[in-house]
Amino acid sequence: APAAPLLLLALLLALPGSMGGSCPPRCICASNILSCSQAVLSAVPAPLPRFTAVLDLSHNNVSRLRADWAPGRLAHLHALLLSHNGLSFVSTEAFAHVPHLRHLDLSSNRLRALEENLFSDLAELEVLLLYNNEISTVDRTAFENLGRLRKLYLGQNRIARFPLELLRDGSRLPQLALLDLSANRLRSLPVGELQALPAWLRDRLYLHDNPLACDCPLFQLVARGRRRRLSAVVDFQEELRCSLPSTPASIGILALAGRQPLNCSEAREAVLEAHLGDSVTLSCDTRLRGVRSWHWVTPGGERVLEEGGNGSAALLANGSLLLRDLRPEDAGTYACWVAGPLLNETLYVELLVHNFTLHGPHDTLNTAYTTLVGCILSVVLVLIYLYLTPCRCCCCRGAEKPSGGPRDDSINSSVLSTTPNHAAGVPGEPCRSHSASATGPGQNGRFKVGGTPQPPPRHGPKVQRKVSDPDSVSSVFSDTPIVV
Repeated sequence: APAAPLLLLALLLALPGSMGGSCPPRCICASNILSCSQAVLSAVPAPLPRFTAVLDLSHNNVSRLRADWAPGRLAHLHALLLSHNGLSFVSTEAFAHVPHLRHLDLSSNRLRALEENLFSDLAELEVLLLYNNEISTVDRTAFENLGRLRKLYLGQNRIARFPLELLRDGSRLPQLALLDLSANRLRSLPVGELQALPAWLRDRLYLHDNPLACDCPLFQLVARGRRRRLSAVVDFQEELRCSLPSTPASIGILALAGRQPLNCSEAREAVLEAHLGDSVTLSCDTRLRGVRSWHWVTPGGERVLEEGGNGSAALLANGSLLLRDLRPEDAGTYACWVAGPLLNETLYVELLVHNFTLHGPHDTLNTAYTTLVGCILSVVLVLIYLYLTPCRCCCCRGAEKPSGGPRDDSINSSVLSTTPNHAAGVPGEPCRSHSASATGPGQNGRFKVGGTPQPPPRHGPKVQRKVSDPDSVSSVFSDTPIVV
């Protein structure tokens, strides 16, 4: 009898779908992790526990991922591993039931194309692994709505055209920090556009092991990355190779320096600062003689070829680039390509555009702030002069003069002081002021702030501490002129 409840509980747990879903056959469940790796599965097991957060289906035979692979919504699933499955088809609605997926591994499969809006349901996706497939075409909208994607691995595929739409303007993948395009079939690169990429993305743009054609712009791109110690260049210098038309074997891109027939040279860089609305001239300060032609490439990839140009950029007769009415989007790295009789040269100018005008609201704000601080400081100094200036007379004044006598216009009187005259004292005695509660002749019952209190009787039981010297810190401002 005591064993009956335990048997009933075991039967309930064994029922499919009970208590949130049981562990599928040939799988291992550990808390919210469901591991079905190397289980010789040809389809996704069903039903899946609704609390599954990590689903590992790697190293199986799941060749097609249909829209109904997850019949119910898996709201907790954030990692899906499907590598090494021979996967050749993924439905465009395959991820509709896993909207909170953050990690998706589709590597080492047989995918040939990334279809339209394939991953558009994964708005929270951060890491996408697609390396070691057979991908040759990438639809322009395949990565739509991936606003949080940080790492995209497309290495070891058959991509022959650089997917520049993934990077241009940073609008499609605004948080992308790593793009792996190594070991593909890229023969050329949009060097001008790549130079304009943010430094944090250039550092994680992997392009090694591609059959690239050698040219000086490619050498400049790689040499500049080495000079800036970018990991994508420093870590893969041996794998960054290219091919010359006259040489069947590939050579290191960095070995093109001074090598015939290209005889490329490393680029030089300069930094220029300007403000909104300014007009600046970017100098193409080449060392080459007998320059045959030159042109500029803007940070947006636009070429300025003809003298005069159009819009805000104009090519001058001496090869310099004139930029008028600077805007925030004009900031970035400008490249000057120079063609000489024997070799070519590239110069880079990094333009920093401060987001305020030189004589605009920014300076007005500074002037107003400085004036306000000056006024406050002046008021503070006046108050210090009025209330913290100690008596500096050597001896007390005599009795007040009759009203009919001449006025006291001495330098000791101040138009700013409202302190009444001291009481008559004995000549030769140092100045003493009465306490706040005492009223004496000539004091009118007022207390002079900052005055020296009367010393206690010498025979008293308590001895007060000595009063401050008139030349102490409290009187520093007494001789300081007030600057307003």
